[in-house]
Amino acid sequence: MSTKNTKPTDAELDVLRVLWEHGPGTVREIHDRLPQTPHRVYTTVLKLLQIMCEKGLVKRDESQRAHVYEVAVSMEQTQQNLVNHLLAKVFDNSMSSMVMRALSTRQASKEDLDEIRKLLDKMEGDES
Repeated sequence: MSTKNTKPTDAELDVLRVLWEHGPGTVREIHDRLPQTPHRVYTTVLKLLQIMCEKGLVKRDESQRAHVYEVAVSMEQTQQNLVNHLLAKVFDNSMSSMVMRALSTRQASKEDLDEIRKLLDKMEGDES
């Protein structure tokens, strides 16, 4: 299955974050690094990884006794897919509405504002 439009669930995003940060791992390693919640037992993580394999979010190396899982989609691609989904579903494809809502939701740091200014300057320079 293509991951182009696959929107991971919250639990799948937790697993992806672990894999992005720590690299490939076994079910046990991934389970041990996940935030612990009452429903997050080893078998639940195993089933989640199996589903994620079917969706194309992770790949499984079966050459060892303990299967090793690794990401099949980059963090950047996942973020882009989620932003595109949010933009279409919530903001009716209005980039300015989404950005204005994001900036009005909480105080942006000076560093964040500087990065935004640099990006806007770069985008305006590319249009010239």
